[in-house]
Amino acid sequence: MEKVKVNGIQLAYTRIGTGKPLVLVHGYPLDHSIWNEVLPLLEKDFDIILPDLRGFGGSDTVESQYQISDMAADIAGLLDKLGIEKAVIAGHSMGGYISLAFARAYPDRVAGLGLIASQALADAPANKTVRYEAAAEIMKSGVEPVAESMSAKLTPDKRVQAYVRELIASQRPAGLAGALKAMAERDDSFPILSSFEFPVVVIHGALDALIPVQRAQEIKAEIPHATLTKLPGIGHMPMMEDPQSTANTLRKLT
Repeated sequence: MEKVKVNGIQLAYTRIGTGKPLVLVHGYPLDHSIWNEVLPLLEKDFDIILPDLRGFGGSDTVESQYQISDMAADIAGLLDKLGIEKAVIAGHSMGGYISLAFARAYPDRVAGLGLIASQALADAPANKTVRYEAAAEIMKSGVEPVAESMSAKLTPDKRVQAYVRELIASQRPAGLAGALKAMAERDDSFPILSSFEFPVVVIHGALDALIPVQRAQEIKAEIPHATLTKLPGIGHMPMMEDPQSTANTLRKLT
């Protein structure tokens, strides 16, 4: 991976392919490698930029509290460093929250938006409390309990479970804790959905145990021109569980 200094931190990224710029934003508590299986299916259509978000993978951890909007600003700074004015932004789960924050802050830089296993709503107060409690427990006990408990929630696919378990276990406690707090405080993006004039695709597994498929249907209802792909038998990791269908839908953003 390469690294660039963005907003005072070293941000790691990989770049592959040719075509329209596409930023694939990973979810919590993962890194850019979740996209590996879709890359061969998209690299002839897109110039794909794969960042590790702050606190994850090869990027720096930030100890002070930050917001989802700060993570979106990291993406904007990365694009600036690469000389890219406008790109398709597609995010998985937390990456979808970041993609929505990017669309709010930099609408003129969005050539298209992809939301994969994500949602537009903010956390309810009870969910915020759970996230802060989880962040405190991670700083006390480390990431291993998260790797053990979360892998089965992410996907019913045993192969993918094994991969994400190891991936989560390789992350740093402060990165997970910081992201949990940022997600807890994120803005409600639902009110801005109807303003989107750029192409939008929504991809969601019918068996998603973390974010119900109804959240995707609500987004589609708010953005009539959006493409909604519901994947039967798929959980929270469409890009790994069904890379072909995921790539086919993302290709609509070319």
